[in-house]
Amino acid sequence: MKRIAIQGVAGAFHEIAAYKYFHNEQVQCLYCNTFEEVFDSINSDPTIIGLVAIENTIAGSLLHNYELLRASGVTIVGEYKLHIEHAICCLPEDNWDTLQEVHSHPVALMQCRQFLAQHPSLKAVEAEDTAGAAANIIEKKQRGWAAICNASAAKLYGMKILKNQIEDNKHNFTRFLVVSHPQKAGSLRSWQIVNKASLIFSLPHEEGSLSKVLTILSFYGINLTKIQSMPVIGHEWEYLFYVDLTFNDLKRYHQSIDAIIPLTQKLKIIGEYNDGTSSYL
Repeated sequence: MKRIAIQGVAGAFHEIAAYKYFHNEQVQCLYCNTFEEVFDSINSDPTIIGLVAIENTIAGSLLHNYELLRASGVTIVGEYKLHIEHAICCLPEDNWDTLQEVHSHPVALMQCRQFLAQHPSLKAVEAEDTAGAAANIIEKKQRGWAAICNASAAKLYGMKILKNQIEDNKHNFTRFLVVSHPQKAGSLRSWQIVNKASLIFSLPHEEGSLSKVLTILSFYGINLTKIQSMPVIGHEWEYLFYVDLTFNDLKRYHQSIDAIIPLTQKLKIIGEYNDGTSSYL
């Protein structure tokens, strides 16, 4: 039995991703109100695994989660890319002509902006969670309110689906990271399928310091798939770089890390894992 801490409630996209990633395992989801609670759960009980969203193809990166990754000391052991589809749903007794408001997470509302523009009479109201918006309507038996969530969440809470796949862009994916306590990381990944790594480092204030690192990675055949800079709080104009790398040769990857260590400051590997092309084995 895998216990997976997620942000959100039953039916949330985090839960969908957890079940899909661990498709060949028994899974028990532990529902947390915030991402901070997810990371706290892992550190208080090393047997708990976490699953957290890190970026969306439309909304971009979840910057706060990068900082939580660094501060928590957890290890990335996998990732899953989930196709995001939204539906608009309501109480069974409601219909289009009785609706006044639509509730959902602000990112979901943004991803359905064109659809909502076709229904100007609906007031968009931000909620903490997509599935949570549906659960709240059912709990309060709130007539006249609709929710935007995944169709599976609407069915879970017994809501009527008025229309499915209302997202503006059909190429809408969220990348989720599977994270664990460092003590348990070894049992959750197989080195035979490791082809990706995530690093954090800072650089000296020297001309071309970043380009030197990138040149070395290129020399070793390492592919840079993402670079995210974050300011170092309390140190003006200093930045941490969060970098994702993919590779085909584990030995060449290790050589590249050895080569860039002298050029970086405070380099830390926060995960070595599979890029999502192979699910948990």
